[in-house]
Amino acid sequence: MPGADRPRTPLRAVTRDLPDARLVLVPSFAAGDRLDGFLQRHGGDPARSRAEWQRLIGEEAVLLNRRPTKPSQRVASGDQVLIVEISRKLELPASEENVPFAVVFEDPAMIVLDKPPGVVVHPAPGNQGGTLVNGLLARYPELRDEQGDLRPGIVHRLDKDTSGLMVVGRTLSATADLQRQMQSRSTEKRYLLLVRGNFGEDEALIDRPIARDPRNRQRMAVRVEGRAAQTHFWVRERFGDWTLVEAQLLAGRTHQLRVHFASIGHPVAGDSTYSRGTTVAGLSRQFVHSDVLRLRSPHDQRELTFTASLPPDLEAVLERLRRRAGATRNAEPGTRNPEPGTRNPEPGTR
Repeated sequence: MPGADRPRTPLRAVTRDLPDARLVLVPSFAAGDRLDGFLQRHGGDPARSRAEWQRLIGEEAVLLNRRPTKPSQRVASGDQVLIVEISRKLELPASEENVPFAVVFEDPAMIVLDKPPGVVVHPAPGNQGGTLVNGLLARYPELRDEQGDLRPGIVHRLDKDTSGLMVVGRTLSATADLQRQMQSRSTEKRYLLLVRGNFGEDEALIDRPIARDPRNRQRMAVRVEGRAAQTHFWVRERFGDWTLVEAQLLAGRTHQLRVHFASIGHPVAGDSTYSRGTTVAGLSRQFVHSDVLRLRSPHDQRELTFTASLPPDLEAVLERLRRRAGATRNAEPGTRNPEPGTRNPEPGTR
């Protein structure tokens, strides 16, 4: 039969490279595939694992018909898959690096650390060194992944200029356990923030969905088609033009705290992304600090609560505000009201 021995060319989806993105059109032969599996075969990056595609989908760096979705979503013929964050596989530097961070707690399953400001959590194109992961590998070489994973043990992230508590898994099983805790929202993460303006209430809930800003893919925005996001907060100290709040993430999205507070007219001090010019004397970064972390250790199933005091640069800003305004304190930053893990039945909703 003529052409019987001719090798068959695998069917491929149509892709279009855009500025800082890639568009993949779902063909009829791929209809019904899971999104993560479809991308592994047709995303234009065969070296990227399905787990990596799942991470990008969860971070809303992959949009299905311009909307956030989930890795298990089935695609249909004609669907448009927009990949807005494409990075090539990088090799972690072999040399040790002296990246500063304080270890708050460690056991055979996890490391809880206090990340200083100005440190990026993991390597990325153009920034392969000086990250928290580089420092972790220098101190805990057993974390290095033979497959070259750029985020060994990383369960959650903090922005470069955010300081405070993070947890890192020491084994694959421990990392998976911690990720399940995060996904099921059985953990608790609280943050101290200085925001512009004053509040009429002492406690409130911000309930607004978040998605990528279509005008700037590096930013997030409150959008009706976004993913559900809730931030519960308490006023800790008032300074007239500024307010210190403690916030608990009930559903964590990228830049959630900064986006939420900016959306209600109380942008975070020092945040150059979501409110330029919103700063206070002596502040050289965004005033966001992860001060409470509650979780269960995969090692012995104990529930543990960790706290981290404000670093000197942020504490100095508060002291200047106190001297200037004579603050009226609602509660000390270390005071929990209500207790961690509890909240009033009907806080004021925004």
